[in-house]
Amino acid sequence: MKFFTREVKIAITAIIAVVLLFLLINFLKGINVFKSTNTYYVEFPDIAGLTVSNAVYANGYPVGIVRTINYDYSRTDRVIVGMELDKSMRVPAGTVAELSTSLMGGVKMSLVLGPNPLQMLSRGDTIRGGMHAGAMDQVESLMPTITAMVPKLDSILANFNRLSADPALTKSLANTAELTGNLAKTSAQLNKMMADDIPSMMAKLNATSQNLQTLSGNLSKVDVEKTMAGVDATITEMQQFSANLKAISTTINNQINSRDNSMGLLMQDRALYDNLNQTIKSADSLLTDLKAHPKRYVHFSVFGKKDK
Repeated sequence: MKFFTREVKIAITAIIAVVLLFLLINFLKGINVFKSTNTYYVEFPDIAGLTVSNAVYANGYPVGIVRTINYDYSRTDRVIVGMELDKSMRVPAGTVAELSTSLMGGVKMSLVLGPNPLQMLSRGDTIRGGMHAGAMDQVESLMPTITAMVPKLDSILANFNRLSADPALTKSLANTAELTGNLAKTSAQLNKMMADDIPSMMAKLNATSQNLQTLSGNLSKVDVEKTMAGVDATITEMQQFSANLKAISTTINNQINSRDNSMGLLMQDRALYDNLNQTIKSADSLLTDLKAHPKRYVHFSVFGKKDK
């Protein structure tokens, strides 16, 4: 009796076909059944459309696939995702999984490896998962703020339009243009002065500096001690002259205040002063009367006859 009968051959062919179909399906899913893997679990509050056989990335490199997704019906805030990672992949403690969505609607799961490379997770451990704060998520989070800013922007634009239509702004711009022209003119004059006047001034300053150096050299040649000695002698003579003037003044004052001399008597004797004053008055009256009646004092006749 033959073992490989027609029925056995059909059974073997069916088994091989099933195995090949299984391998083909897993291959199409990206699952390599001949490759050793380690299974880990991730707890997500929301998987955002993640499906089985999605690739798992670490630092942008595919290190495994999503193997299972189980919804926890006892808790409505948890979805357990089983992932198979390459057996050579070590997962440090503190690693988290992040889901990010692309513009085309695909979901990508990435592992953010923990900072401790010495402490590793074991097979079957569960790590924490969440959504990656991408650009779209950030824009979505900013939408309330942007919505609140729209009325303010509208008010700012209205004020800007009103300000731009104000004639004072046009006048201010014209004044600014005129000021700019004046500044340009002033700058040209300043450049001309820097090119023409400043070199001349610097030349004069250099000449003055040379003259000062010459004067300083001449002063250094002067015999200071001899000059100071002459100055001291002159000061001494001036002091002696001042003392003599003071002595003369004292003597004159004493002579005036003393009654032992004519000047003193003239200055101090009241009677003598009164007599001199009376004499001057009498002489003045005599001259006045002489001018008024000259015939009383002078007798003159051509024939020698006296007036009666």
